[in-house]
Amino acid sequence: MVIARNPDPESTLPYLLWVPVDGGRVFRSKETWPRTKAVFCYPLERGDWPAEPDVLERVTLRSCVRRGAAIDLVADRGREARSQIVFTRARGRPMVFWQAPRTRKQARPDVRIPTARAAGLADLRITVDSRERYAYKFTGQQVSTQVAALPVGDYGLLLDGVLSAAVERKSVADLASSVLNGTLRFALGELAALPRGAVVIEDRYSAVFKLPFVKAGVLTEALAELQVRYPNVPMVFCETRTLAEEWTFRFLGACRVLLEQQAMLDADVPSGADASAGAAVDPPVATPSATAAAAATVPTATVRAWAQREGLDVAPTGRVSGEVRRAYLAAHPAGG
Repeated sequence: MVIARNPDPESTLPYLLWVPVDGGRVFRSKETWPRTKAVFCYPLERGDWPAEPDVLERVTLRSCVRRGAAIDLVADRGREARSQIVFTRARGRPMVFWQAPRTRKQARPDVRIPTARAAGLADLRITVDSRERYAYKFTGQQVSTQVAALPVGDYGLLLDGVLSAAVERKSVADLASSVLNGTLRFALGELAALPRGAVVIEDRYSAVFKLPFVKAGVLTEALAELQVRYPNVPMVFCETRTLAEEWTFRFLGACRVLLEQQAMLDADVPSGADASAGAAVDPPVATPSATAAAAATVPTATVRAWAQREGLDVAPTGRVSGEVRRAYLAAHPAGG
């Protein structure tokens, strides 16, 4: 791997990286190594590497392997040997972060993922959307998976062949991109139409404030507005991908138990025909809103004339109080 100085004086990323993978990948970089925090990089074309680079360091690598959305690097040295270049997208353009074990550990809680069954289910089956890239494997969990095209969400629960619950997975960068381009609003609307739906984010909420090229205030305001607009679709920040996978597993298990219980209760409720045949039916009760609506239909002059005859305190002109109108309705239940 070669680290050189960026010849573009107007760039805010002062360094260039040449990584020996895929025939050579070139990035602009904020730092020469992710020592204290994840380093923002920007991918370039291979031809953007200068013909005569101002080389700062040549790092001999023991390993340089592309694994899905990341490049794993192992330098041939004792310290600062391991790092990872992670690819994502935000606002319709590629974004790359270069991180080391030390910087990644800051967002990796020291927890042990439980392997108990979700909601005690021995036969939980999760449907993974066929368009989902780098899907959760639910390794170590007592669950089976199947791949199918889901109309909404990345992970779903099918009951009797019908999508009844779904979880949309987001990285923080994906979350920001979908908020700014409006696609998250439509996704939340579709999730809200299901019996149960949720969005899981693979990072801490604090990561929202650290995204480059995005004003944190704009993003957090938009997230708050969307959550209020769709209160039945929680957006859950889970710190890491592993914890987000665990939460998705537990959420869909709980959804299945609850929805199956509701279906059983609905099946026990007698139909309208059964109720009319044998069950006693209570007479309708006038609610306060219904009473107010009925009172509003009676002409004010009629109510005032009745109140004056009854000796009630009522003004000769203007509005009649709600108390007087309710008294009129009580004395005239049939509206006479």
